[in-house]
Amino acid sequence: MIREVFMPALSSTMTEGKVVSWVKAPGDRVEKGETVVIVESDKADMDVESFYEGFLASIVVEAGDTAPVGEAIALLAETEAEIEAAQQQAAQSAEQSSKSPSKDLGTPAPAAATAGDESVTATAVAAPAETAEQNGGASGKRDRTIASPRAKKLAKQLKVNLDSLQGSGPYGRIVAADVEQAAGKSTASPAPAKPSGDVPTATPMHVAAASAEPRPPVPTPAPAAPGQVVALNTLQQAVVRNMEASLSVPVFRVGYTITTDGLDQLYQQIKPKGVTMTALLAKAVAVTLKQHPIVNASYTPQGIQYSGNVNIAVAVAMDDGGLITPVLRGADQMDIYSLSRLWKDLVKRSRSKQLQPEEYNSGTFTLSNLGMFGVDRFDAILPPGQGAILAIGGSQPQVVAMPNGLMGVRRQMQVNMTCDHRIIYGANGAAFLKDLAELIEGDAQSLTL
Repeated sequence: MIREVFMPALSSTMTEGKVVSWVKAPGDRVEKGETVVIVESDKADMDVESFYEGFLASIVVEAGDTAPVGEAIALLAETEAEIEAAQQQAAQSAEQSSKSPSKDLGTPAPAAATAGDESVTATAVAAPAETAEQNGGASGKRDRTIASPRAKKLAKQLKVNLDSLQGSGPYGRIVAADVEQAAGKSTASPAPAKPSGDVPTATPMHVAAASAEPRPPVPTPAPAAPGQVVALNTLQQAVVRNMEASLSVPVFRVGYTITTDGLDQLYQQIKPKGVTMTALLAKAVAVTLKQHPIVNASYTPQGIQYSGNVNIAVAVAMDDGGLITPVLRGADQMDIYSLSRLWKDLVKRSRSKQLQPEEYNSGTFTLSNLGMFGVDRFDAILPPGQGAILAIGGSQPQVVAMPNGLMGVRRQMQVNMTCDHRIIYGANGAAFLKDLAELIEGDAQSLTL
């Protein structure tokens, strides 16, 4: 029996995935539960395991290429004798696909509906493969027009005729590099070249006073020729979908000025013990949220969904585009030292794109910061499924009136909160920020208890 391995849906928002690498090569034996391929979902790289024993007969979607959820990315043969037949079937199916109109990448490809449908990957269901022979066949045409989904998309953008290309991929398949070469562009990917095994790194957008932690490197986009259109990667596409979804939410914004002298002093005291400013502010926000559960809630058509946990998501910019929000789950219940260790671990694993979905999509409240770049204030866009997000600017010395009537200098930062007005009202937002400011200004030492 020959089975199709489908692109799995690794998250509820995933519409297409990118094959990062194949752990198995064509002809390799595959055991039940063994990792076959690594797939990049919206925001993480995930191992995809096989539910069945057999042989990886043919790879349909190569490493670096993308495919819609539900589309076949490989063929799995039950016996070694079926490998050659599966390879021929893959070549024929790819040729048929190259002759058909491009599919909508936002819609999962339908599976072949036959009796005895069986699952191949850990999260995708595959049916026994149908034969690719259809009316007319290939009319004797050689396999040079077999192209990967990414190659087809790139050929359309760069106006390259696929029929004129000689494919360099398996079985003469046209890959993205062939299209780029034909267009006179570098055969390298748009991203800067990295040593083998490296993965794109993430820059932690630490929620900190501008003077408290060093400014991280500014994420730079991949170089592109003037006038060139660079396709969005899966992470950027996920951000697009989330931001578009937020446009339908009625929001309001409320700001507050917080004096950070006490917080900065505390940070300098406990920084040698491994505490980060991100953890300090996340802890302060989490403690305050416990007093204001409505700000930690979210809207549903059935009513207000109150969360049983305080999970603080913190925005992290990715060097190759997009952003991810590692989540400090149960931040209100953790001590500052454990919270700091957790944050460092999350950032480390986000750099290698090894976060599990619940580690970046379970936030109940989000922090975003541009203060380390010298930004003193900004507004953040509300993430889907949350009631509020706090934008934190840099801490700057300001001349202020002192309680004794004289003038003095205090370090202050501007925070702006974007709220879902369907459940949070102006008084709710103002009360939360007032209590947050009082905690930071008057009782910062309690964050270490």
